[in-house]
Amino acid sequence: MATDENAHKPTVVVLGSINMDIVATMRRMPELGETVAGDGFVTAGGGKGANQAVALARLGADVRMVGKVGDDDFGRALLGGLREEGINVHDVALDAAHSTGVAMIFVDATGQNRIAAVYGANMACDEQQLVAAKRALDGADILMLQLETPPDISVAAAMHARSIGVRVVWDPAPAAAMPYSGFASADILTPNELETAELTDIPVKDVQSARDAAKSLLAKGVGVAVVKMGQRGVYAASADKEYFVPPFKVDMVDSVAAGDAFGAGLAVAIAEGNGIDNALKFGAAAGALAVTRTGARDAMPYRADVESLLAQAT
Repeated sequence: MATDENAHKPTVVVLGSINMDIVATMRRMPELGETVAGDGFVTAGGGKGANQAVALARLGADVRMVGKVGDDDFGRALLGGLREEGINVHDVALDAAHSTGVAMIFVDATGQNRIAAVYGANMACDEQQLVAAKRALDGADILMLQLETPPDISVAAAMHARSIGVRVVWDPAPAAAMPYSGFASADILTPNELETAELTDIPVKDVQSARDAAKSLLAKGVGVAVVKMGQRGVYAASADKEYFVPPFKVDMVDSVAAGDAFGAGLAVAIAEGNGIDNALKFGAAAGALAVTRTGARDAMPYRADVESLLAQAT
């Protein structure tokens, strides 16, 4: 996975969410009706789509972002931050009718989090964004999707991508129902434990239950089913192979956006021509590094750090 000057530079289109994260840290989560004094408060760029885009750029991809933000201070600030990361935001629309999406994130002393999201302009993505996505997919290697924008637009974009030979990596997050046609349009689906249970009705508690859930996803039409198990590692399966990547040993600060970093690492590695086994390792290393820093976008790792962690693990 080392950088090669003659290597193909991946081009990845991200159709997805762009949020402002409002983050509070505290010793423990409040109970219902209880107020707990917090330790800190920050605002930072987030949204699963934007997180993926930043991680992709830091890992060496040419990134084209498609989506919507509100025509407000949050929206303009977020677009400025994406531009600073070298991301093409030409196809991100300003929406005067809806506010920029926000995510209110609570993080406890163990690094676990609870999130309440108000998607705003993200869920107002429409035919305009589909047209923009189709245009952006010309010459691309990968399309990345999530579930923080209208699923029908994502499915249509995925079907178009598949029709022109662009691979689709879909993170069905946050946990929600997914259109059945979405499964067959995903070359690679990357749910975590909660999302896997939502999609398959199979609780994931170990590798065997992850295997059972992956088989269920494959039966729905997914090309490769990847089950992210957090501190238990990553299990994946295709029609004829299965893979397991054990967890990397890192000091966890918070788990916000680890899945976004994982997906970006996986996508970059695949676009560079790596097999699923090596791509899973690269993605897992990126995800592991994301938990060692606070926040979402700011925690997205750089390529040199991912390669260093992989080298240490061999």
